[in-house]
Amino acid sequence: MYLLTVRDGLHTRHIGPYASPPLAAADLDQLLAGCSPQAHWQIHRLESPDTAVQAPAPQGGTGAPLMGGGKGTPWAA
Repeated sequence: MYLLTVRDGLHTRHIGPYASPPLAAADLDQLLAGCSPQAHWQIHRLESPDTAVQAPAPQGGTGAPLMGGGKGTPWAA
């Protein structure tokens, strides 16, 4: 399952869940139409609590989201 997160200024919206990243991306254009040009977005993969506790962390990963967008800048801390 995947979750679409849109951050626009101080507002953060979480939309989903979606079965795949392309399904989340399909809603993205419609959602961004109501946002400012500075809005940023990310698509996150969700894990069930059982698998997150049992599965070891992937080796060599950066922890970065699957997809991200906006102006090419990372999320503000």
